[in-house]
Amino acid sequence: MGYLRFLVENKLFLLAGFLLCFTSSFGQTYFISLFAGEIKQAFALTDGDWGAIYTIGTTLSAVTMIWVGALTDRFRVRQLSLVVMILLAMACAAMALVSSAALLVMVIYALRLMGQGMMSQLGAVAMSRWFVAARGRAISLASMGFSVGQALLPIIFVTLLVVFDWRALWWIAALCVVAAIPIMQMLLRQERTPQSMTETSQSLGMGGKHWTRAALLRHPLFYLMVPLVLGPSAWGTALFFQQVHLTEVKGWSLMSFVALMPIYTAATVICTFITGWAVDRIGVKWIVPFQMLPFGLSFLVLAFADTILMAGVGLVIFGIGQGMQGTATTAFWAVFYGTRHLGAIKAAAAALMVFGSAIGPGITGALIDLGISFPEQMIPIAAFYLGGALLAGLGILRYQRDLPSAVA
Repeated sequence: MGYLRFLVENKLFLLAGFLLCFTSSFGQTYFISLFAGEIKQAFALTDGDWGAIYTIGTTLSAVTMIWVGALTDRFRVRQLSLVVMILLAMACAAMALVSSAALLVMVIYALRLMGQGMMSQLGAVAMSRWFVAARGRAISLASMGFSVGQALLPIIFVTLLVVFDWRALWWIAALCVVAAIPIMQMLLRQERTPQSMTETSQSLGMGGKHWTRAALLRHPLFYLMVPLVLGPSAWGTALFFQQVHLTEVKGWSLMSFVALMPIYTAATVICTFITGWAVDRIGVKWIVPFQMLPFGLSFLVLAFADTILMAGVGLVIFGIGQGMQGTATTAFWAVFYGTRHLGAIKAAAAALMVFGSAIGPGITGALIDLGISFPEQMIPIAAFYLGGALLAGLGILRYQRDLPSAVA
């Protein structure tokens, strides 16, 4: 079935997944970091101070995700998304009202937990569970929400930042989330529930069984995959978190760097669709290890880039990795560990991802305060990506033989 026909026949579920991913934007680093300069000025923070606040808030959200993320195994997306979106809107409003650096930690916690954490979790689990044979295509289509948000929202809000106070823009963000709630409820009027899904509609993992989270945490493959899950989140988050610092060091304007987001997004979108097709056609096990290589190459290009044109090249390569990672990693958990307990399993992976997004800004911010610029940090980060690819490849090569014959 082609992408267009698949989209038409499943439009309500796919649009719901798209909206979940798009609305997560207001808790994603690339959006929050747009206001880094204003936040640091408002509370007299250094790069290290701001990075530490972000790390603490995001780490707390990662710990919470371990338990909260498992709710996707018990409740329908329609019910759970209503609660999460209301809380996300409240978190955006809290950012508009926050009055101290101490309270800022809790605001970051709420934004990251509800935005990056739960909204992304809902979109990923829904697509992985609702679709089996076309899982790759479903994930790639829903993931367009991330790409569209990253392409449009930075340009729109940076432009508005010239005219409006930064706090007023967080009120606008809150209104955007509120406006999305009735649309989501309408799209999922006839949603399937996790409890109502029959055994035949669920796919099995390694050894022909449905893995629990406890079993996952006892299995060696999970630990071999840790750098692959943590790396793109940690250092990709750091890339956008430190975009103000990066442009200052390189001598580029923030607006010119943000203007590169559409071409980065175009690369992400194209690679997302290609990866979705490849996951369904040749299998996720042949794709996952290679997704780390574009990330490493992109950081090397950005480290040595001396023009905004070369920055664009680096972001395009980064977008290729992002397109692969967003689709392949999500499908990986369902293929290797089954779908019955996918919410709890994906919550563990999501917690690791959110934790990565916590330590990335914290580590890079502390190193910047020590006099090591972010471009200088990019070379060892590229080496980390290469090491993660090697470990994931070895793990998948060893354990792919345990997959059921239908997906092996």
